[in-house]
Amino acid sequence: MPWSFRPHSMSLAVAGLVALAALPVLAGPPSDATRQAARASLQEWIDVLALPNDANVPADIQKNVAWFAKAFERRGFAVSQLANGDKPMLLATQTPAAGNRKTVLFYAHLDGQAVKPEEWQQSSPWKATLKQRTADGRWAELPIERLQGEKIDPEWRVFARSSSDDKAPIVMLLAALDALKAEGREAGVDIKVLLDSEEEKGSPTLGRVIGENLQALQADAMVVLDGPMHASNRPTLVFGNRGVAQATLTVYGASQELHSGHYGNYAANPAQSLARLLASMKDDEGRVLVKGYYDGIELDSQARAVMQAVPDDEAALRRRLGIAQAESVGGSYQESMQYPSLNVRGLQSAEVGPKARTVIPATAVAEIDMRTVPETPPERLEKLLRAHIEAQGFHLTEGAPSADERARHPRLATLKMGGVSASGSAVRTPLDAPVGQWLRRGMDRAWGSAPVQIRMMGGTVPTGAAVQALGIPFVIVPLVNADNNQHSFNENMRLGNYFDGVHSLVNMLAEPF
Repeated sequence: MPWSFRPHSMSLAVAGLVALAALPVLAGPPSDATRQAARASLQEWIDVLALPNDANVPADIQKNVAWFAKAFERRGFAVSQLANGDKPMLLATQTPAAGNRKTVLFYAHLDGQAVKPEEWQQSSPWKATLKQRTADGRWAELPIERLQGEKIDPEWRVFARSSSDDKAPIVMLLAALDALKAEGREAGVDIKVLLDSEEEKGSPTLGRVIGENLQALQADAMVVLDGPMHASNRPTLVFGNRGVAQATLTVYGASQELHSGHYGNYAANPAQSLARLLASMKDDEGRVLVKGYYDGIELDSQARAVMQAVPDDEAALRRRLGIAQAESVGGSYQESMQYPSLNVRGLQSAEVGPKARTVIPATAVAEIDMRTVPETPPERLEKLLRAHIEAQGFHLTEGAPSADERARHPRLATLKMGGVSASGSAVRTPLDAPVGQWLRRGMDRAWGSAPVQIRMMGGTVPTGAAVQALGIPFVIVPLVNADNNQHSFNENMRLGNYFDGVHSLVNMLAEPF
């Protein structure tokens, strides 16, 4: 849908940041070399999609690493496999050009989610299948050979596991390199590429692998080629992501389940105690009531202007979610992502449905996740949550309460934190950082307008481990359509996004840092 910025609400300095890439307007259509390289790369893309890449299957990963190693070697890169048990990661390094130039490390992942073939509406998730949408909204299969024809409809899509997440962006990068070479141009930066082999498992070893290869991976900035573009399908830059911490909260009642007839009105029900405790943590508008939970978060005029410029259709978002109104943590969807969240992701106490019995349960359990931001590390939120629980009159035990604890404390609970890895850390790059300015210039050269800029995305991605290990700024550059069904069956990639992504990357790479 059309969108217009509202510069009257911004200071001149802030407006300059939001529209930085629009001065001057240098955009033009993709060059012939870009078109030809993008089309030529389609066969490589189809070929690598035929390789299963389940992050849990070492043999799959090894075949994909070998395939991408050859693809980068054909383009003159020095390639090395970084030791990671039986699932190595891949580093590809272009020979540095003469002169004092910046080095950019491009991060992507070659592994994928597991599949259930019977859920897919095609012969195999590993056989790239070309489809077009019919008038009734369904998808009809086309001969894959149509990709080699004269005309390619940008609305066609290729369906396969990892068609979008994350093999398409890697092959787009290869195509962009081919386009620059065909035009006799070199990139404006020195290029390194790191392909993760376990991103779909949360990149549990990424920080260690980077630490063991710091010299080889040294760079001035990192660009993450992953994730979907903004729902408007406009070019998008993402400057940060929230982290995640998990906790299990258990409230105890009597030392065993009790007959609700004999002991109802006498022994407290832990499910009701837990319900009251959880209710004390958030108000009716969704704001967290734990004292100090939002402390330290300040949104200046620059950040607010950038968030305001994001073309979110919040009415459409609420309709899609099936909710009448949003919570009031922030004044908009983008603003709400700047704060830590407190979410009850599961509840359990005795049984429900046909298995329910007339008992007072002995325990009630809540599984909690907390999405963090850089200002609110998980260790701090844990302390605040513990203090809040104790302020409600609960005695926190290390495990199941002892007989002595039961005799002395009417309200008993435990709070056990799950492991928090660097891969799930919240990280953010300043909006005016040099890497952001470089990417905005490249986007302007490609499209003649400022990209959508996301200060903090709500989800958690493994960039934290890399950023902490390397100590460099990063920006996520998503290139795939938002409705790509990543992680699910019928994952797909829109061809218009594929070609646009190559065009964007050509212009980014050609731009001096």
